[in-house]
Amino acid sequence: MSGLLSLLTFLAFTSAAAKPNAGLKTWGRFRKLPYPGDKAFLYDTFPKDFIWAVGTAAYQVEGAFEKDGKGLSIWDTFTRGGNRMATGDVGSDSYHNIRADIRAISQLGVSHYRFSLSWSRIFPNGTRGSHNEIGTNYYRALIKKLKDIRVQPVVTLYHWDLPDHLQQTFGGWSNPEMVGIFKDYADFCFQTFGDDVKYWITIDNPFVVARHGYGTGVVAPGIKNDPDLPFRVGHILLKAHAAVWHLYDRLYRPRQQGQLSMALASHWIKPSRTRLESLRECQCSLDHVLGWFARPLFTDGDYPPCMKERLGSRLPSFTPEERAQVNGTADFFALSHGAALSFQLINESLKFGQQEELDLRMLLYWINAEYDKPPIFVVQSGWYVLGNTKTEDPKHMYYLKRFIAEALKSIIIDGVNVIGYTAWSLIDGFEWHREYGIRRGLYYVDFNTLDMKREPKTSATFYRNVIQRNGFPERPENRPAQGIFPCDFAWGVSANSIQVETTPSQFADPSVYLWNISNNGELMRLEGVTAPPLRRTTHCADYATIRQQVDEIRQVGVNHFHFSLNWSAVVPSGDVAHPNSTLLGYYRCFTRQLLQANVTPVVTLWHHTRQRSSLPPPLDTANKWLNRKTPGAFADYARLCYRELGAHVKMWITLNEPNDEMVSYEEGHQMLRAHALAWHAYDREFRHSQGGKVSLALHMDWVEPAFSFSREDVEPAKRVLDFRVGWFAEPIFGSGDYPLGMRSWLRQLNSLDLPVFNEEDRQLVKGTYDFFAISHFSTKLVTHAKEDSYTYGAKLEVQHMIDTTWIMSPRPVVPWGLRKALNWVTEHYRDVPVYVMANGVQEDPARFKDSLRVYYLYNYINEALKAYTLDGVNLKGYFAYALSDERDPGFGMYGHVQEEVIIKASLSNYRNIIQHNGFPIQGAPPQQCPSRPCIGCQLLVTRPWPVVGFLMLVGSGVLITLGLIIYYTAKRHKECY
Repeated sequence: MSGLLSLLTFLAFTSAAAKPNAGLKTWGRFRKLPYPGDKAFLYDTFPKDFIWAVGTAAYQVEGAFEKDGKGLSIWDTFTRGGNRMATGDVGSDSYHNIRADIRAISQLGVSHYRFSLSWSRIFPNGTRGSHNEIGTNYYRALIKKLKDIRVQPVVTLYHWDLPDHLQQTFGGWSNPEMVGIFKDYADFCFQTFGDDVKYWITIDNPFVVARHGYGTGVVAPGIKNDPDLPFRVGHILLKAHAAVWHLYDRLYRPRQQGQLSMALASHWIKPSRTRLESLRECQCSLDHVLGWFARPLFTDGDYPPCMKERLGSRLPSFTPEERAQVNGTADFFALSHGAALSFQLINESLKFGQQEELDLRMLLYWINAEYDKPPIFVVQSGWYVLGNTKTEDPKHMYYLKRFIAEALKSIIIDGVNVIGYTAWSLIDGFEWHREYGIRRGLYYVDFNTLDMKREPKTSATFYRNVIQRNGFPERPENRPAQGIFPCDFAWGVSANSIQVETTPSQFADPSVYLWNISNNGELMRLEGVTAPPLRRTTHCADYATIRQQVDEIRQVGVNHFHFSLNWSAVVPSGDVAHPNSTLLGYYRCFTRQLLQANVTPVVTLWHHTRQRSSLPPPLDTANKWLNRKTPGAFADYARLCYRELGAHVKMWITLNEPNDEMVSYEEGHQMLRAHALAWHAYDREFRHSQGGKVSLALHMDWVEPAFSFSREDVEPAKRVLDFRVGWFAEPIFGSGDYPLGMRSWLRQLNSLDLPVFNEEDRQLVKGTYDFFAISHFSTKLVTHAKEDSYTYGAKLEVQHMIDTTWIMSPRPVVPWGLRKALNWVTEHYRDVPVYVMANGVQEDPARFKDSLRVYYLYNYINEALKAYTLDGVNLKGYFAYALSDERDPGFGMYGHVQEEVIIKASLSNYRNIIQHNGFPIQGAPPQQCPSRPCIGCQLLVTRPWPVVGFLMLVGSGVLITLGLIIYYTAKRHKECY
């Protein structure tokens, strides 16, 4: 009677404690976190007692499959059947290489080492009667050596390698008798090794064992005939685990003081739609993989309701006694996450129409919510590289960084009790159904050497550094800088082009307007009043588009505006003697109105685009830039622009971003000549009278070595910068020739593509600059180790990649890349004045609260400040890209809905930075700058008539306008009678 009472009390308690679908809030919670701030890398450290571990599995690494009395396992048999090509007979030969493994473990500096016992090495036929003392002593020796280097063992009793005798005799895990057999095996292990083991894992990844061992047949024992068998196997696995837990709890825990759990693995999944139904399907997907085993252990001793509803009688049921026996039999939540399950063994049927995603942080939060905040030990985590990869494994390293960073955020930001992290795996080995096609080790194993030589990979170096620092402590260079730019700093905004209106709108509009000159300067239309057509000369103020664009620019708060002319539109015939005078007049008006608004125009003569050449039709059809006449034609076009616009434009860009990888070396050579001819034309013919500056703007995204601590990656990064930036920069700002590294590399390839400068061209090009202008948007990583053929640059022999912790949109957001790019310019070309001529990020145009752009501009400008204040870069100006989505879709600080202009959040944030001239130190006295002269006012003063005369003219205009209004109003009034 007392037993029944205690059972009822237990059931009442578990029912009250259970929180069905508590994890459902996870998706909503992460959707509401601040973007992109929450996605930014977190610099912080783990708790002092955090467990840093590395792991292996017996069949994958031990080898010696028949040595010293070991019996066959189901994997020994499985790899010899069907279409299998390789076996784990030798693996990494850890059985004969304990010292090498211990040395690797010691080098990493981990506190714990997770390994599994080979059941058939200890009990060759699976039962105690076949005990093999030699096999047992192997594990005794391993544990002792771990203790000698002060590393704690984390021991897995069963990691998929069941003694084959048990499979042949009993049908393996499909037989309920396995509960007692497994319990007896565990009892021996606790008795033999338990005094030195504080963390035990009973069974690794029961989902794979049940579904893929006894369902799909992908892994051993390869059974796939009965679709319901996996659920019966899972039922037995749970009961076997529970029996072992109770055995340990009753007989061994009081003395050994260890903890025990079952290692559960899971994918993560996100809803394909935001509807509640999709969230429920995501929840159900996790229930069918993780909840299948986690809910019985951590919640109420029974399967998730979703599984029971969908599977019905196919899913075995627990009796009340069995529920009581299973529930609570885990001292911590042991989580496996990574390549063994995600993106490999989850099929579409378990996604329920939703999308799989690799996100450890959200999975940790879901577990925390769903299972009432258990301590979570990540007992397996990592990724993989291809089987032919040697010691450079950048992909593995950056995924490892991502998973560790997500675990850190889970602790610091989400408050999840993550107690440890296990990188998988220590060494390369046999990778189950992938055989030797992939490698997952931190240490490279040369399978072709007798002693299976182990070498640390770059991922091992990375992991060791993380452990030494206990995470990612913030460094001075990671912190935002405080300080201001000089008073004459150029704050700008860029646009690829401007909106051109060839007919002044006021001349086509018969309406009459009042000019609200005393308030906001707007024209107010008088309803019902029209004016007769006027025959007079057009004025710049007549262009409505100019007024609108200049006003938009003025609202940003910048003092410079950069835009590009269209060569083919200005000189459509190719003959500068017959230009488009109307268009030139518009540009002239536009630049003048900018000056009157106190904004300095910065004008690009030719903007390179892949979509169109923008060369005049005669040149466009005659080999474009390969035509030797094109540079001269460009110089003539430049002269025309200097002559027509030079009174208002004091800063010119000849070519904008000509250093595109799609441009051939011969085309680039002609572009360099064209720039030089245009620069010399200004220098000789216009500089004295106009006093402006001329240069070109180069695209300069930063290139970072994937392994900054490896010279083998530093060289490829330098090579890419030589070919991308030095290609145009060195002839102009440096030696007058292409970079030496560029020529020597092409010589190695026996390539004759790079033109040779004759002395005339060398003298023509060298020194043709007044400043160094760059467009910078993002950063790439490069390594010499080939991993992905799609992103491998065969010509330069570099693998392009990204850090998976970076914010993407769609290019990586890496603010410190701008600082490094600016330093590169200074290191190569001394104290040259530098302008960041375009810097921006692409974001959904519908996001008017463009938080990513706000984040981007703040952080990139802050890195520019570091380059100026800390590094001594002669930075003269910064231009945000771009002004409007209308002209530069996805990059604008102005959005557009139909005909309405929308001011985005980034605009006011950028304006605020400009108003403070950077990021002033709190409490510091304000910067004392001389007031910037009103350029427009100066222009008025220089006119031949005095200011008083001008004001009288304006007053006369107002009186005439009022007279017209009165006249037509009176006339209309008479007509009404």
